[in-house]
Amino acid sequence: MDVSGGNGQPRSGSDESAERPTGPTAPAAGSARPGTDPAAPADPAGPAEAGAGAAGPERPTQPADTPADPPQERSAAAPPEKPPAHPDTHPDRAHAHHSGEPGAPHASGRSDTHPDRGHAHSGAGQAGPPRRRREPGGGLLMGRPFGVPVYVAPSWFLVAALITWVFGGQLDRVLPELGAARYLVALFFAVAFYGSVLVHELAHTIAAIRFKLPVRRIQLQFFGGVSEIEKEAETPGREFVLAFVGPLLSLVLAGVFYLALLPVQRGTVPGVLLAGLMISNLIVAVFNLLPGLPLDGGRMLRAVVWKITGKPMSGTVAAAWVGRALAVSVLIGLPLLTQSGTLGSTAEDSVGMDTVTDALLAAILAAIIWTGAGNSLRMARLREHLPELRARTLTRRAVPVETGTSLAEALRRANEAGARALVVVDAQGEPLSLVRESAIVGVPEHRRPWVQASELAQELTDGMRVSAELSGEDLLDVLRATPATEYLVVEDTGEIYGVLSAADVERAFVKAMGRPTAAAPR
Repeated sequence: MDVSGGNGQPRSGSDESAERPTGPTAPAAGSARPGTDPAAPADPAGPAEAGAGAAGPERPTQPADTPADPPQERSAAAPPEKPPAHPDTHPDRAHAHHSGEPGAPHASGRSDTHPDRGHAHSGAGQAGPPRRRREPGGGLLMGRPFGVPVYVAPSWFLVAALITWVFGGQLDRVLPELGAARYLVALFFAVAFYGSVLVHELAHTIAAIRFKLPVRRIQLQFFGGVSEIEKEAETPGREFVLAFVGPLLSLVLAGVFYLALLPVQRGTVPGVLLAGLMISNLIVAVFNLLPGLPLDGGRMLRAVVWKITGKPMSGTVAAAWVGRALAVSVLIGLPLLTQSGTLGSTAEDSVGMDTVTDALLAAILAAIIWTGAGNSLRMARLREHLPELRARTLTRRAVPVETGTSLAEALRRANEAGARALVVVDAQGEPLSLVRESAIVGVPEHRRPWVQASELAQELTDGMRVSAELSGEDLLDVLRATPATEYLVVEDTGEIYGVLSAADVERAFVKAMGRPTAAAPR
């Protein structure tokens, strides 16, 4: 790479990632806009959230926004198979711990519906290129235990109404004397159950804080709860503990409700509530312990395989495929178990609407597990390719221009030098601002001799100075902290290396996502 001498003069960056020899000139009619790659894949479009519990961010003029992580946890549906254009989640926050939600128990204490999907590390959050970080949000803020915001999503009110209606119907069979008051009791059960879900998620959160992993938020939603942990555990042992503490707390709660039930008379309101909460927490714990991603048990299996092989990717592949097998088993097995009476249903319960409801529930759970497992594979592939994003190789060659230089003259110098970026410097050669590529396009060619390049520049801030040594997740973290369209890349000595375009980072990110990984099954 060329070196422009002189104090403060930029050393040109690498054009390897640029794939375009032209400078930052505006395109002729019909040509590609400078700074964009006609052959590059279009910006992926995706929902604001991947899986349940993740939200999409906003961005300025830099590449489209999105987690991660996929977040760490998501409780409802897992993210789409292609990378969202606006992920708000951290790439490594791909994992979200979910606790599931059961339906209203029968009078016998059996849960009438299956728990929501348990803990899911979907890359729930979806991973993505640099973008503006947005406040977590995600519903009604209920508090900040341990400094982590807890939100109740609007969908929670829907499932709370559903639980109230179903459980209220069960109470009418056991305690008919309650009359309409049974729905108040059922509503109390719904709130108490989600309180148990919150305890499950807080267990994940406390473990994450103990391991110095950032937790973005906890969200209670339709399919239980989700703890959005923004990074993966550094060791398989920590991963195992982080996954296991949630089901462990649910088992502990089931035991507490059982002990509380012993002195209580059966057939009373307290007896029915305690029995329902005991069984619900037991179901949540057992379901989450199933050994397949995106459930907690899948994370535990991943940790074991990771420990044996020494490769986290191998653990992810194994646990994800077990998760897909589990999804098929749930789809086929749950309705069969219900119809056979194994789960406590009678012959009368096995026909009509109950059969349809069981089949629908099985299909929803299977879809959640299947898509969550697939998303875990995608996020693992992303983490494997993240180190390929290096500031040094993505940086564009730049030329310095002084404040009074016209845009036409600046572009002429850039074309002569084969550069694709402009840095406005002072008389001593110290960088002041970066000329915005998008602004150049908006200036007609006949006006460029009369427009100063500095008029189209964005003033440099500390966050817009990026070390040439950054790569992977560290690079994305720095770009997220200060959203911009261009960044000044400098050596450790302070010498200018070039200009990094956020659009180039996003293109490299999308290409890395599309590149197959050797560890993934074909």
